[in-house]
Amino acid sequence: MDPLNNCMHMACTEIRAENLSGECAWTKELSAGRMSQFTGHGAECVKRRAALSVQANPNCRDRAREYVDAAFDRCYKDTFPFDRHPNLR
Repeated sequence: MDPLNNCMHMACTEIRAENLSGECAWTKELSAGRMSQFTGHGAECVKRRAALSVQANPNCRDRAREYVDAAFDRCYKDTFPFDRHPNLR
């Protein structure tokens, strides 16, 4: 795996990081004024934040959102090394 040179790997890494970080909790999004809908806000936040991170890599900048969209379904579900998302009980 080479996330610095492989933009799909970087997108997957960032999607997982944003999903598991807790930064997209609805309370944080609501207080920041970025929540346009209640249902699905977490996934949209993860996509937005992952795309911003991928854009920071000059090798991936031009197509960052495409990479995130392509990797999203598989990587959003990946919670390894946890058996579930840490916020779900």
